[in-house]
Amino acid sequence: MRGLYAIYRKEMSHYFVSPVAYAVVPIFLILSAVFFNMYLADGIKASFEASMEATQGGAAIPFDVPSAVLGAFLSLVGTILLFLTPLLTMGVYSEERKRGTMELLLTSPITDWQIVLGKFFASVSLFIIMILPTVLYVVYMFAHSEPVPPWRLIAGGYLGVLLLGATLLAIGSFLSALTENQIVAGVLVLGISLLLWVVGFFAGTGNGVVAQTLQYVAILQHYNPFVRGVIDTTGLIFFGSWIFFAIFLTMRAVDSMRWRRA
Repeated sequence: MRGLYAIYRKEMSHYFVSPVAYAVVPIFLILSAVFFNMYLADGIKASFEASMEATQGGAAIPFDVPSAVLGAFLSLVGTILLFLTPLLTMGVYSEERKRGTMELLLTSPITDWQIVLGKFFASVSLFIIMILPTVLYVVYMFAHSEPVPPWRLIAGGYLGVLLLGATLLAIGSFLSALTENQIVAGVLVLGISLLLWVVGFFAGTGNGVVAQTLQYVAILQHYNPFVRGVIDTTGLIFFGSWIFFAIFLTMRAVDSMRWRRA
């Protein structure tokens, strides 16, 4: 465990002495704040128009502003993460290999799983730090709503964001371990993430076993229930399987580096 913590602390310090954290986190927070305010303004406007129609003798159409805003906002967050995650993971291993510091890690008394998990936990920690301020937006909106919506909507929604982010980070770490070039690693991560994101749209145009398989592989298919506040067991298994599989492949890639060096 000491080795794992040493790697974790090293990676966290590296994030905050490099431009990565100071570039990615502000960009994400600015974009999320702008779009959250936009969605909230649109939701309040729609609710006001529905109330005006009801007072003029029309049929009252209930409009749940907090749930609508939360759903639209978390859907957007998922799209933003798709493009920002490669920036967090493209140098996790490729930069170490390019600078030659990866060989120091491989010759140290630290096991492969400690290296891989230490780096993965560090990237997830930075990810949590990045999305945490957005929780305050949603909590403030819910606290000032009447009636107050179920808080499980926030818990389910952000559980989905965390699982999506952890999955993309795990895949990105594996792809970063395959090359010394950060740009190549970033392009690979973005390409695989986009493929997993849009594969569900192609599945909708077909039928049979192939279409069902593509539909199951699509990340969007499993992320949407969490956006609605539904904690789906299938989604938990899906994201958990991707995280485990990507970490396993990363361990194999690190092990191959050790053998190639030997």
